Amino acid sequence: MAMSCNVSLTAASGSPFPQNRNSERVKHILKEFKPTPASTQNGSMSPKQTVISGPLKHRRTINTDDSDFEFAEKLKTIKHFLRKGADPIQGLAMIDAIQRLSIDYLFQEEIDSILARQYMFSSTFHSDNNLYENALRFRLLRQQGYHVSADYKQARWVRNSLDHPYHKSLASFMAKNFFNDEPNGRISELQELAKTEFEMVKSRHQLEVVEISKWWKDLRLSKEMKFARDQPLKWYIWSMSGLADSCLSQQRIELTKPISMIYIIDDIFDVYGTLDELVCFTEVINRWDIAAAEQLPDCMKICLKVLNNITNEISYEIYKKHGWNPVDSLRKTWTSLCNAFLVEAKWFASGKLPSSEEYLKNGIVSSGVNVALVHIFFLLGQGISKENVELIDNFPAIISSAATILRLWDDLGSAKDENQDGHDGSYVECYRKENEGSSYEDARNQVHHMISDAWKQLNQECLYPSPFSATFSKACLNIARMVPLLYNYDDNHRLPYLEEHMKSLLYENVSL
Repeated sequence: MAMSCNVSLTAASGSPFPQNRNSERVKHILKEFKPTPASTQNGSMSPKQTVISGPLKHRRTINTDDSDFEFAEKLKTIKHFLRKGADPIQGLAMIDAIQRLSIDYLFQEEIDSILARQYMFSSTFHSDNNLYENALRFRLLRQQGYHVSADYKQARWVRNSLDHPYHKSLASFMAKNFFNDEPNGRISELQELAKTEFEMVKSRHQLEVVEISKWWKDLRLSKEMKFARDQPLKWYIWSMSGLADSCLSQQRIELTKPISMIYIIDDIFDVYGTLDELVCFTEVINRWDIAAAEQLPDCMKICLKVLNNITNEISYEIYKKHGWNPVDSLRKTWTSLCNAFLVEAKWFASGKLPSSEEYLKNGIVSSGVNVALVHIFFLLGQGISKENVELIDNFPAIISSAATILRLWDDLGSAKDENQDGHDGSYVECYRKENEGSSYEDARNQVHHMISDAWKQLNQECLYPSPFSATFSKACLNIARMVPLLYNYDDNHRLPYLEEHMKSLLYENVSL
């Protein structure tokens, strides 16, 4: 089920890490993303303000002729060890370490093989005396999508395993926490391998940032739509986190383009367009007739043209690579998104709040998650069939549960998103209106409970058998895991956890 890919051990330059000219280009781009002074009286972030203040200086540049050879040899040695059949508990511990170090995509075949054996083992025998082994096996098999159950004696260990936030955390964000743990046999070899891979992946991400930044600058939307957000680095972080496998570089670049348009169109509906203009804009999207947009303001016409070009270009590339033209499916996601945005615009123009049920049903569509994940499905090119396309076109539960998590987390927001002056409403408001006398804390508790239920559904949808690939399921999980980083504002209207994540993955070094 998992995607198999040949990971290149060198960057485009032939070196495992970027040449100095690439590092300087990345530094220059990131410096352009420094925050501008807030221009509003309430002190919140300007719409043009970006998430981070600029890069840390690289402490060194590693560029040795032997580094890629040494990496390949280490990789070969560990793969051989895993394939020859390690002791069951040692094999489980190795998989746990590999996943925590965020290098599981390098060993996917070996992980699949070991866990398949472990599943057969757990079906016929388990050790009542080794609760750690049983709990670890349970967690790893469940994460892999196997249906397994725990007996009563394991309940406490299993509960701790499932309640641990690791499953809801991004492995790439947590990996550095395990780089310098006390070495333990083969685990120390994995740590060294992970550190080298981290530096090489960082160089790929830097090159991707360069390409995305050039694309965004050439597009000139930030010049034409000064009211809209100008945050290509923030949009890219969705792609980088959702598609974590190193070999998915081009998919990350392409995915960032529609993600940027989700934000831009959201700003058109939230802070720019009149209701009449938004109705016309949505009609054009529904008909997908760009020529019918002549009566709209110039910025809306430009946005529609860019959206049409991005959709056609991505569809063409997918057709060339995978033999399926997804243009109808992609257009359908944009139609659904804009229809949902328009519903919200009409609600708040009328000054009336919908029921909480109506709000959430529409809100999971307006979250934009469906647009992103449908693009991911086709960009991955795995399991594309008439039956699966029909599923993906109808908002399957694996997508709607991730969208529910984002929508509800967004509505919990402890601060306004980047000083937008529009009115998005929230589930909290709708809930309190329906439940007279309920406090703000009551509403927040209800939302937390619903987020927990959405996570349970998402986990269930990722179990075998699933019509979707393991890579797509992982992307859905990663999008949900990313949500708290994107919507956890501090008192200064900043995103400290996201800033830490970006610094960690884009320009902080590790000690090799």
